[in-house]
Amino acid sequence: MDIPMELNLEQKFNLKLYEQQVKGLNQQESQKLLLEVLRQLMVKDNMIKHLLKEA
Repeated sequence: MDIPMELNLEQKFNLKLYEQQVKGLNQQESQKLLLEVLRQLMVKDNMIKHLLKEA
């Protein structure tokens, strides 16, 4: 299976928007945001693992 490792055009655009939004954050806000993103990635991993078990 060939897994794409590159972002598509829409994802690149969204990443640029996020980059502009986080530039104005202070250190505490940045750390809080980072932890939330990591939490969401872990939830996503759990969902994928669950779906693969169901398949």
